[in-house]
Amino acid sequence: MLKLLGELKGYLKWQDISTDSMVFRMHNLFTAVLLLTCSMIITATQFVGNPISCIVPSALPTQPINTYCWITSTFTMPDAFNRQVGLEVAHPGIANDFGDVEARKYYTYYQWVCFVLFFQAMACYLPHWLWSNLEGGLIKTLVSGMNHTLEAEESVTKKKGIIMDYIISHIRQHNTYVYRYFACEAICLVNILVQLYLMNRFFDGEFLTYGLRVLNLSDTPQEERVDPMVYIFPRVTKCIFHKYGASGTIQKHDSLCILPLNIVNEKTYIFIWFWYLILTILLIGLMVYRAAIIFAPAVRPKILQLNSRLTEYETCQSITRKIELGDWWVLYILSSNMDSLIYRELLQELTKKISENPSSLTS
Repeated sequence: MLKLLGELKGYLKWQDISTDSMVFRMHNLFTAVLLLTCSMIITATQFVGNPISCIVPSALPTQPINTYCWITSTFTMPDAFNRQVGLEVAHPGIANDFGDVEARKYYTYYQWVCFVLFFQAMACYLPHWLWSNLEGGLIKTLVSGMNHTLEAEESVTKKKGIIMDYIISHIRQHNTYVYRYFACEAICLVNILVQLYLMNRFFDGEFLTYGLRVLNLSDTPQEERVDPMVYIFPRVTKCIFHKYGASGTIQKHDSLCILPLNIVNEKTYIFIWFWYLILTILLIGLMVYRAAIIFAPAVRPKILQLNSRLTEYETCQSITRKIELGDWWVLYILSSNMDSLIYRELLQELTKKISENPSSLTS
């Protein structure tokens, strides 16, 4: 278990060459590792300890009933959550149903939580895998060791020439590159929204308001409180087991079942709720930012200059006017991966070369 968790650290290592944004990595790598870690912890908890323990009469076998209740799901009575524990009910949500089967609230999720978290992690990692294949190592090939100043001057000059020749010879051919990346970022937002919807369905419509209800709990009077953690992830539930008696009559046995796994589940999902909320806000902000880059070209020089502070704004403005969005994006990504001094020289020489050869812009 610890070995598996240790191997996940490799996905969080700082990359020397980066072709994506911090928010993109937060969705693809950090969230995927987070969900995989939660899945492993819950899986280990299921097998290290007993995930369910039912209180049954001494005449009945405990293990078969535990297995039966785990497989068929347990239930609570929703109206019993508002009653006083110890006086009106034995535990939150535990009361006599008086034969009203429709009033029961069944909990069918807990067998599937570890698998759902795993598939959520794979869905979060998908945009990273997709972009890695679409990007094809272009930026890594162009940078080629110029992310530090330890290269010899002759080597740096040669590599700068290669980058300029590449950009000029492929001018106006990078729009597909940038739009593919923006599409991968949009997939991240769609993925989060779809996962929120599916998790809400998974928990019978209780998940979307889960975090807000937990936050509002402290403001609710003690006698009116219904702990949302206990309501969605009950620690004690009911299970009905039928068996034949000695004369062939069907006997009904009502059991109380303790679900220790829900202690882990409730903490896991309250963290996921807040993290997904933060991620949704960041991704929506990122989409607005990308829209500004696409539809407001005037902001591009400033963004390029902010990403490489040693480069003069006039240089950024001059080069931006002469190239299209795809070419600008390649230069922007290069500014994040190259040494600032080398990048400034590259941009100055590239601007001068394009100005001297305007015919190179026609394609």
